[in-house]
Amino acid sequence: ANVESGDKSWLIKDLNSLNDLHVAVLDIVDISATTKDVWLPRLENADVLVFSGGNTFHLMYWIQKSGLQDLLPKFLQTKVWMGISAGSCVAGPTIYNSVQNLFGEKNDYNQKIGLNLVNFQLIPHLNSDWFPKIRKEHLEIAAKQISEPIYALDDQSAIKIVDDKVEIISEGQYLKFNE
Repeated sequence: ANVESGDKSWLIKDLNSLNDLHVAVLDIVDISATTKDVWLPRLENADVLVFSGGNTFHLMYWIQKSGLQDLLPKFLQTKVWMGISAGSCVAGPTIYNSVQNLFGEKNDYNQKIGLNLVNFQLIPHLNSDWFPKIRKEHLEIAAKQISEPIYALDDQSAIKIVDDKVEIISEGQYLKFNE
């Protein structure tokens, strides 16, 4: 969220939603604003790693630059990954593709590859007023240019993955492409 300008009420809403889960400890760590010797012990002590929204390219840049990308395989053996918006987009194989580009994010970092934690593209904010191109008609066209499956979810939907089993949890709308 650091590089996004304007109203950040969406970030506060996301933090409040996490707080509403009544977790024992909610710790906020910005890997772009502190050194590894500060953030590493805090992530090692976490049960759930939540990667929030903002600019997908900026987030991926800092996951790589900080060295966190190299630690994630070990972390995810015992911890849960939870992505919100950009935090879910970075989990796929690529972040620079026809579907992701519908967000119109600035890519000042020349980032193209995602974390490849999942073998599909996850596109959040389906039908959101904030993202007018994340609509079925645009996604259908963009999906033809990539081969992997695509899950487009609205803000009342999530994907749960346990032992490679993908389950969509939704009180809203979602679309699947390239299955």
